[in-house]
Amino acid sequence: MSRPEKASTSTSTQAPAQAQALKISVVTPTLRRPREVADLLENLCQQTLLPMEVILVDGAPAQERATEEVVARRIAQLPFPCHYFRHPNGTSIQRNAGIERAQGDLITLLDDDVRLAPDFLEVVARLFAVDAPEGDERPLGGVVGYRGNRYFHPESVGRWRWFRRLRLLRNFEPGRYDFECGYPINVFMQPPFSGTKEVDFMTTACAVWRRQVFDAGLEFDPFFRDYGVLEDAHFSLRAAQSWKLLLCGDAHCQELSAPGGRENRRQVGYKCVTNYYYVFRDTQGPLSFGQRFRFWRFQCFELLRLMASSVRRRRLGDLKDVWGRLQGFWAVASGAAYRGNVKP
Repeated sequence: MSRPEKASTSTSTQAPAQAQALKISVVTPTLRRPREVADLLENLCQQTLLPMEVILVDGAPAQERATEEVVARRIAQLPFPCHYFRHPNGTSIQRNAGIERAQGDLITLLDDDVRLAPDFLEVVARLFAVDAPEGDERPLGGVVGYRGNRYFHPESVGRWRWFRRLRLLRNFEPGRYDFECGYPINVFMQPPFSGTKEVDFMTTACAVWRRQVFDAGLEFDPFFRDYGVLEDAHFSLRAAQSWKLLLCGDAHCQELSAPGGRENRRQVGYKCVTNYYYVFRDTQGPLSFGQRFRFWRFQCFELLRLMASSVRRRRLGDLKDVWGRLQGFWAVASGAAYRGNVKP
């Protein structure tokens, strides 16, 4: 693995008292993952700065009680209050419901399959403690952790080599958004580093937000229902207009990518067209001819790449992805993808 890079701000020993005084709420949406929820609660118990509360929002129907029973068995032993309730319609809607109930100064959005290093919350709280919202043109609004087990070098992945050769992207810096073609640059290409780096968008897997961001009226767009694709980029790109967002190389965590209740390749393929266009147009619109051209050029390349992969590897999943993308092309062209939405 590469030698860790140095970046801007150190998180070492600044303002520990102010950091300890910050109250942190953890909001986690979940669906049919009782084992992951149990492990998550155990992981949060090991934090050097404990959360003031954990809010679990279960998307499963009422007759499925496995996750509820896991929480009930453990709740008396937890060193923090744990609030469990049900809310359907996907992770974006679940997060909004959890955030509405959260009482903390900082709100941590945490996936149920992410495991934090013991000092994660303390490291992030220190950053907020030394960057108060008063008097700064763009105060610190959010900090996202570094998922070290997901790092990859772009030259090790064929499509990223082709992105460069064909100049499909104008920007290749991890965590940035290509404002010319509407593509978020994969933060997993960021080598290990110490300190912080400013980013354009943040994942909801392991992000900590200042409460004032939500108090200002921002919420996750209800357009992103059911299986979530790019709802985190949409939210954070809007937040970044007023708030500074940081990737912290010292706030370590791991994303386990648990399989339960997840991926439908046709649905993902469809949303990789419709959701990407929605985010691009809603955050950067009205789009110029050049932006639209570069967006569709990139999408056509991805479609052809997946078609070639489905023929070469004979994988059913790739075929489903291709079919979903073709449906997405038509849904965007016809407007069907956004019909009935307040911001088409």
